[in-house]
Amino acid sequence: MDTAKPKQNSTNTKTFNKPTSQKREGSDNRKSRPSFERPKPEFDQKMVSIRRVTRVVAGGRRMTFAVAIAIGDKKGSVGLGTGKGGDTAIAITKALRQAKKNMFKIKTTKEMSIAHEVSAKFSSSQLTIRPNYGKGLVSGSTVRDMLILAGIKNVTAKLHSGSKNKLNNARVAYKALYMLKEKSQIKTIPFVVPEAVAEQITEEVK
Repeated sequence: MDTAKPKQNSTNTKTFNKPTSQKREGSDNRKSRPSFERPKPEFDQKMVSIRRVTRVVAGGRRMTFAVAIAIGDKKGSVGLGTGKGGDTAIAITKALRQAKKNMFKIKTTKEMSIAHEVSAKFSSSQLTIRPNYGKGLVSGSTVRDMLILAGIKNVTAKLHSGSKNKLNNARVAYKALYMLKEKSQIKTIPFVVPEAVAEQITEEVK
């Protein structure tokens, strides 16, 4: 006698297979992108001024850019340079090259301050820098940028003129700091100091 087997419910016998994670084709051959790191500049730099100069010639107007840049290592060295070019990149490159040529070392104290008070005048800008131990850097305008790049601390810088010309203020700061230059480095006077002032500075240092 044949015994009939009980029918199993088809809904209970279904099995669901989990989807297996498949790797994308070519994922193993994919290479990581190379990381490009910008080289660290040799000196810290600050843009003092940038302006567009228009010159009228026979063929029309010719536009160029004039740039002034201050550089320093924050260890007593500072420089200032200007450059002109038809493009801002060219003008900046020229200004940096000239600033490196005009760089000099300042004679500072152990606390990175100055030993005595100095005063300077360039065009309509007049500046006095005096040490103030423990009060920090008290200054403004582009004079502060020049002092920061030179790494000088605990000084008070006062502009006695109402000149708002950033380039002249930077030049008078450069001239005042140049009076603190080490005697062994005094050979030539940079471009920012007139000849009459250069002779006066050289006589005072001797």
